[in-house]
Amino acid sequence: MIIACPACATRYVVPDSAIGVDGRTVRCAKCRHSWFQHGPELPQRPEPVPVAAPPPAQASAEPAAQAAAPEADAASEAVPSGTEAEPPPPIPEEPRIQQVYSDETTAEDFSYSSFAHEPPFRPRRNRLKLYTIAASVFAVIAFAAIGAVAWYGLPDWAPLARQTFASAQPDLVLEFPPNRQDRRTLPNGAEFFGASGKVTNVGKERRNVPPILIVLRDSADRIVYSWEVFPPKRQLAPGESMTINEAVTDVPRSAKFAEIGWKPG
Repeated sequence: MIIACPACATRYVVPDSAIGVDGRTVRCAKCRHSWFQHGPELPQRPEPVPVAAPPPAQASAEPAAQAAAPEADAASEAVPSGTEAEPPPPIPEEPRIQQVYSDETTAEDFSYSSFAHEPPFRPRRNRLKLYTIAASVFAVIAFAAIGAVAWYGLPDWAPLARQTFASAQPDLVLEFPPNRQDRRTLPNGAEFFGASGKVTNVGKERRNVPPILIVLRDSADRIVYSWEVFPPKRQLAPGESMTINEAVTDVPRSAKFAEIGWKPG
């Protein structure tokens, strides 16, 4: 039998035995509404037909013979001789309703119905949650990159303009005149570069002397060689000076001139 929920009109196909003749309380699997479902109606017994008394034998034989004669004549007229009567058309069968139910059907709930609402095949993605996760990951990477640059400095391969020398040191004067720079080729073919200069404290306080950087550039003003020079003294008293002499070999042949300044921190 087919039952329908009076609240949401969802229909269910259940066997008659699940409801019973007396009916039972059932609950909709979709909206959870409960109602009392009456049992299937029993077929009524037909009333007995009174049987008439049979007529006399002779009187009944004559009308039967007379009735059989017209029937034979009608049959002979309806079916021509030498032909077979066509069979009657088949009676179309009524469409069967497929019963889909669970063997564990209880009075409270039916586990499945072909009319019940089904969830989508896969849950929807929460785009806001994905964007939040992506932004969090990007923020962590950005902060890590900023901390690495602040601690270690920019890498050499970074295509950014970097300061070659540090700013001027207070009260410290660095003097490396060009006429005291020597650039030549040695007899053994090695390239030689030498420079001589001095550092003077012109202030009234003791000053720490930072390292010095010597940079060699080619004709296109590109850096082709550089090295760091540590001063012989780490501090200079007011008015004190110190001389620095440096020389290196095997410098690139493309080096044309030198620049000297304070090494950036």
